[in-house]
Amino acid sequence: MQRAEVRAGVRTGAGRQLLGRLCAAVHDWRAVLRTAVSRTAFPKMAGLALAVAMATSVAVVGAADAVAAEAAHAAADRPARPNVLVIMADDLGFGDVSCYGATAIETPHIDALAAGGLRFTSGYCSASTCTPTRYSFLTGTYAFRGERTGIAPPNSPAIIQPGTATVASLLHEAGYETAVIGKWHLGLGGPDGPDWNGELRPGPLEIGFDSCFLLPTTNDRVPQVFVENSRVRNLDPADPLWVGSKKPTADHPTGESERASLKMDWSHGHNQTIHNGISRIGFYTGGHAARFRDEDLADTWVQRSRAFLAERQASGGEKPFFLFFAAHECHVPRIVHERFQGLSQLGPRGDAILEFDWCVGELTKMLAEHGLTDTTLVVLCSDNGPVLDDGYKDDAIEKNGSHRAAGPFSGGKYSVYEGGTRTPFITAWPGVIEPGVSEEIVCTIDLAASLAALAGQPLPEDACLDSFDVSAALLGRENAAGRDHLIEQDNGQSGSLGFRVANWKLLRHPREKANNLVVQQPLAMTSVPRIQLFDLSADPGEKNNVAEAHPERVARLEARLNEAITAGRTRPSNAGR
Repeated sequence: MQRAEVRAGVRTGAGRQLLGRLCAAVHDWRAVLRTAVSRTAFPKMAGLALAVAMATSVAVVGAADAVAAEAAHAAADRPARPNVLVIMADDLGFGDVSCYGATAIETPHIDALAAGGLRFTSGYCSASTCTPTRYSFLTGTYAFRGERTGIAPPNSPAIIQPGTATVASLLHEAGYETAVIGKWHLGLGGPDGPDWNGELRPGPLEIGFDSCFLLPTTNDRVPQVFVENSRVRNLDPADPLWVGSKKPTADHPTGESERASLKMDWSHGHNQTIHNGISRIGFYTGGHAARFRDEDLADTWVQRSRAFLAERQASGGEKPFFLFFAAHECHVPRIVHERFQGLSQLGPRGDAILEFDWCVGELTKMLAEHGLTDTTLVVLCSDNGPVLDDGYKDDAIEKNGSHRAAGPFSGGKYSVYEGGTRTPFITAWPGVIEPGVSEEIVCTIDLAASLAALAGQPLPEDACLDSFDVSAALLGRENAAGRDHLIEQDNGQSGSLGFRVANWKLLRHPREKANNLVVQQPLAMTSVPRIQLFDLSADPGEKNNVAEAHPERVARLEARLNEAITAGRTRPSNAGR
């Protein structure tokens, strides 16, 4: 076969799929070697790994003709509306994956997804903490417009109320089967909070999801149980679950009283109820049969995702599906499965990145196994940027070395600098999205309007108030534009906001403080001016504040930001169209 023919075959969806599997296989082989032999022995084994890779590549070349033919047939069968898989990482930074420049760690499965799809260099989440980003992703509305949208406590009632239009409800109305698997952290239950021993309603099922399998809060907060649909999974009524903010008894073991027994020590804040040798935020008792092992989180969610796809196929698979896979790995406490422990050179945080990459590989493998690769739009993103020191002594700083989790940007989680909200953002749909790199501005908040548009579902006038249809940009259409502006927020408690318009970015810090400005050190508040202005085209790292040199531009941007806030929406009214 001629080289040009091979290239043509690889350009097809099936070809890219096969190539991605090859790359992943070669990487997995290398990883096996690294764990099986010592550093001194590894160089002697490198030739064997290369030989395996070369031999496998021959098979790829030999299969290219068949691949191209299969892709042609698949393209003819592709539905107008795609299945949708949104993979949202937790605390994953722009510089944490190798296709975005990381050199201290390799993420072959994410890289393969990017190689076959579109990698965005200006892909954002709308906030630099989890709850507000997840809120805005699902509702298409900036979290600062809602109530109780800061980081949710363990006993938070449902933040998104029934009747609110969400990504899930819009796609459900369009005929999709909808599911969420993974971290929720958007509250459960009525105004008084969750009834852990009863029905946890309202929850995901009341805002458009057909099914859910959840970590109810976040794993550094209690309780360590799964919620399946509307109940705690495997809960024994004879051992009721209690969750509270106050110590239940004087002798209740905590991270303070039993610190010497912990398998991962806390650095700040995470010193209350102990489970699995790790102390958490908050208190709980009972529910022992329902409690999970931290090490098994990723495996469990991958297994549930596999079951979701298998059950769908068994029932005929006539409906398209929307699966929101909400990962947790990079968030503290970073306790990965034993097979990933010590696999990276960056400590538990690096190991967690590798585990997340494995999840991505397993999910894309499942699509291939069910013949769904060419009919599924995959979106990979993160809920906020990175943090190293976040409450546990896990050597994240000590073993970080030269790795820059936020890449070239300043700030990280908790900040409105670029490192807090600009994250990996990848879209892939073989045969539809041509592989490449896009500089268009896209954000997780736009997935509501964009996915609704792809599904042919109109947006209600009073819904998704800040979500724009950037589906053409997500698909890499020629001359398609992303956003022209974006508001970025922190957790909402400090009121700090970032406002990007084209390549200009205004930062407003009412308290004149910025948190986690330097990710590679312990969390600290840094004094900053109330107003900052940066030219991202010349200064992506936001090092040179040019506000004094451009007072008129500052005034225009701040006025426009204030107008966007007071107007209550940034998406144009349907009535005005």
